[in-house]
Amino acid sequence: MCGIFAYLNYRVPQTRKDIFTTLVKGLQRLEYRGYDSAGVAVDGSGKDDKNSICLFKKKGKVKALDEELYKNDSLDLDMELDTHFGIAHTRWATHGEPSAVNSHPQRSDKNNEFVVIHNGIITNYKELKKYLVSKGYEFESETDTEVIPKLIKYLYDNRESNCVSFSTLVERVIQQLEGAFALVFKSIHFPGEAVVTRRGSPLLIGVRSQYKLSTDQIPIQYNSGDARRDIQNKNYINRVDSSNALHSVHDRMAVEFYFASDASAIIEHTNKVIYLEDDDIAAVAEGKLSLHRMNRSAGEDPVRVIQTLQMELQQIMKGNFKAFMQKEIFEQPESVFNTMRGRICFDTSTVVLGGLKDHLKEIKRCRRLIIIGCGTSFHAGVATRQILEELTELPVMVELASDFLDRTTPVYRDDVCFFISQSGETADTLMALRYCKERGALTVGVTNTVGSSISRETDCGVHINAGPEIGVASTKAYTSQFVSLVMFGLMMSEDRLSLQKRRQEIINGLRKLPELIREVLALDQKIKSIADELYQQRSLLVMGRGYHYATCLEGALKIKEITYMHSEGILAGELKHGPLALIDYHMPVIMVIMRDACYIKCNNALQQITARQGRPIILCCQDDSEISKMAYKTIELPHTVDCLQGILCVIPLQLMSFHLAVLRGYDVDCPRNLAKSVTVE
Repeated sequence: MCGIFAYLNYRVPQTRKDIFTTLVKGLQRLEYRGYDSAGVAVDGSGKDDKNSICLFKKKGKVKALDEELYKNDSLDLDMELDTHFGIAHTRWATHGEPSAVNSHPQRSDKNNEFVVIHNGIITNYKELKKYLVSKGYEFESETDTEVIPKLIKYLYDNRESNCVSFSTLVERVIQQLEGAFALVFKSIHFPGEAVVTRRGSPLLIGVRSQYKLSTDQIPIQYNSGDARRDIQNKNYINRVDSSNALHSVHDRMAVEFYFASDASAIIEHTNKVIYLEDDDIAAVAEGKLSLHRMNRSAGEDPVRVIQTLQMELQQIMKGNFKAFMQKEIFEQPESVFNTMRGRICFDTSTVVLGGLKDHLKEIKRCRRLIIIGCGTSFHAGVATRQILEELTELPVMVELASDFLDRTTPVYRDDVCFFISQSGETADTLMALRYCKERGALTVGVTNTVGSSISRETDCGVHINAGPEIGVASTKAYTSQFVSLVMFGLMMSEDRLSLQKRRQEIINGLRKLPELIREVLALDQKIKSIADELYQQRSLLVMGRGYHYATCLEGALKIKEITYMHSEGILAGELKHGPLALIDYHMPVIMVIMRDACYIKCNNALQQITARQGRPIILCCQDDSEISKMAYKTIELPHTVDCLQGILCVIPLQLMSFHLAVLRGYDVDCPRNLAKSVTVE
């Protein structure tokens, strides 16, 4: 989805060129989220122009915007600015086609009095637009976002006094908005000030100063009651009261603030961050960061703590790989090991997931497990459903979050609901979480992002520890989600005597898993040679059953996402119920046939395919001569315990999709029309 990045330097001199570099680099770190246009807003140059704002917006890549910035002769790039606030944005089109006028920042008027960047969707924008048009405001874009700068200008033009603060104006704006948003505001009327807020879309603030900071936690200021009451008093005090704000304690008060959708844009500048909660309003004025909310709710935390990011810059760099996706595929031996590290004791065969430990008794008393996710996260649930049913002896439902909500599925107090999301911000999954919480179910988050909305709003959870995933097509997060859910099953079955042999078999399999993944990755060149034969095809079928139905769904999704070929994951048991009609000499088919409980049934499906002149490419166990005889090509994989075999089988399909996309000439990390973090419905 859209990427937000903004930078405020307070009494830290920077040339305009340095500011542009910081803003553009921030956007480049967010490119993986998916976008179709980009823009920045900075202060105008020259003494007479001190309080003007210049907008630069470009359809296409951030690189095109970067080139546009340096073509402009009206700005003095070497001019040093002691205090400055610049905002930048990558847009993923939801309302209006990709174009410069529809890209952000959106503005209040031709003088750029207020400019706004936005991630999310405003659902009541038509009503607001109709009202503002009736008041004489002219709209130039097709976006839902444009109502926001127009609305804040309307409120500013009709303010009751000159003492109304920037944060109060924003507070009044968000009271009128419905939908999801993360917003950053800049204005010529409040130079050197920033106001940001969020509801349903992620936003965090990074802080950097060479001097000591005034506090490591910021108290919330509550503005309950009539927002217009005591306006002169309240707002002026909030702007300068240092006891309620974060600032540098040095005489000069030099400090820098970074605002972003994602920690990956901030980490190269600072590891000190504050995660905003829904309806928080953060304001920076005179170098002091204060936090505001309209009302206090029972049980809510009255402070926001400065957290330290554990991420390192090298984790979000490509290194020697052609693409982030390729790097992330090859990181899976380490990412899977990190998922297990400190959680499985192989010597004693014990599994402890610290985030679930305090709720384990309650989980064991439940009547049903519901696993909810979207896309790859949904497939991780499908992949582990069978082993979870076996180890927990509970019914397990696996649901697509959007369909789960559409059906208003019955949920009860004795259900345990798992919400799987790499980013922890997936809109449909987040809404399903709130739906289940309202009905009293215990909620468990499985995410890869500390501080994300899902990790904060669930009762307990598991952090998969896969490390940052930049490529839009998820790879290492899938295998780490898979392992996390298996570990949950092992933890639940620790006291079941009848399952001890099975548990030990799985734990032994997990111990060897990183090394077996390395063996699979060594087949990369063979997989590339198969991709050389397939890349001009228009369609590809992936078939399997049992534990490998999810492998087929996930492999087909990867191929769809980044190669733009039609691909379909098919349950081999359904072959005679329709898909067999597609089989002929020219239709490429990949089959997953491993030595497990479904081996004979999959062999029968293979016979049906070869009888129709099909030429199957088969993922099979090493030294399976019977299958090799019937295959057009084979990819022989090391054998492991049946419930973990899906991890080894999905990796060749990840590599296949990568090579197909490269051969077809597509951008592997940023496929068209897709976003990494889907923060709107």
